[in-house]
Amino acid sequence: MRPTWADISLEAIAHNTGLLAELVHPAELCAVVKADAYGHGMIPVARTAVDAGAATLAVALVDEGRRLREDGIEVPILLLSEPRPYEFAEVVEHRLIPTVYQGEGLAAAAAAAAASNQRLPVHLKVDTGMARVGAPPAEVLMLADAISERDTLELAGVWTHCAVADEPDNPFTAYQVEQFNHLLSRLRLAGHQEFCRHLANSAVAMAHPTGRFDMVRCGIALYGIPPSPELADCLPLQPAMTVRTEVSMVKTIAAGTPVSYGHHYYAPTDTQLATIPIGYADGWSRRLGTSGGEVLIGGHRRPIAGVVTMDQTMVDCGLDHPVTPGDEVILLGQQGNEEITATEIAQRLETIAYEIVCQFGRRVPLRFS
Repeated sequence: MRPTWADISLEAIAHNTGLLAELVHPAELCAVVKADAYGHGMIPVARTAVDAGAATLAVALVDEGRRLREDGIEVPILLLSEPRPYEFAEVVEHRLIPTVYQGEGLAAAAAAAAASNQRLPVHLKVDTGMARVGAPPAEVLMLADAISERDTLELAGVWTHCAVADEPDNPFTAYQVEQFNHLLSRLRLAGHQEFCRHLANSAVAMAHPTGRFDMVRCGIALYGIPPSPELADCLPLQPAMTVRTEVSMVKTIAAGTPVSYGHHYYAPTDTQLATIPIGYADGWSRRLGTSGGEVLIGGHRRPIAGVVTMDQTMVDCGLDHPVTPGDEVILLGQQGNEEITATEIAQRLETIAYEIVCQFGRRVPLRFS
């Protein structure tokens, strides 16, 4: 068996869930478990989050919601994007709560609910500045009226999403909160009053208390990762993922020896060169070898030597401590007094920590504890 895997601490997930639920109270906590719980394993994470205080789960795809229901999870499940019209029958079948923001989606939701002789709760999404999905503010009142006029639909929520909340000093988040409040006032004046209001993602929940409303949707913080480096000290979050492998081969090479494809790395001194069985096919970025990426071996930081290959990575281990095949290697997580975080890796790759944990693939199995 290939000695490469990710350990997922459900204890850390529970800890983070409890912290977030306490922080945002009296608002409810919605645990975002889309994308296989950001690479952490959707079913175990969802169960842990619910047990630890999450009142609702959120996913991106109908298939993700179906899998949660098939596993016996009974809490409300919100779909964060409007399903395609033909998917609404499955939405109704599995008691999912769809987001809608287009007339076509609204009509399909009503038709699917009527066909099953059910009343379907829906959440109406408005675009207040993300420019991704969501109804323009000018259309929201019309869509809310259209939902309320249908006996088969219930306006159960109205929500929006923030674009720059992970930048605490950016005034655009306050602008989005203001726009959302203005929209809610218009809806109340038109007679729409009893629905869940939600705007907050992890960053809003942590840094913008006025944006918490009735529910917050926490994703990245649930997994122990701050939404941005600027928010790293807001809460004592515990990272839930540790990615491990082990040394598969060690050789001593002379100073000046070129390493890996393209010979972008030359050993600066005589050194031990360790090979580890993980590569870019596993979601371990090829660019880590040319952007200062490191791993932990024997409690020491060791630089990646040359570009990461499809299945393997080479590491310059120096000559100060012996390295042997079978030694544990930490790619993400803590070993001894050293720690490599998703935020650190993301900064080396000029991306965000979300991408780092999401990109580990099926060849890196998950082990839960």
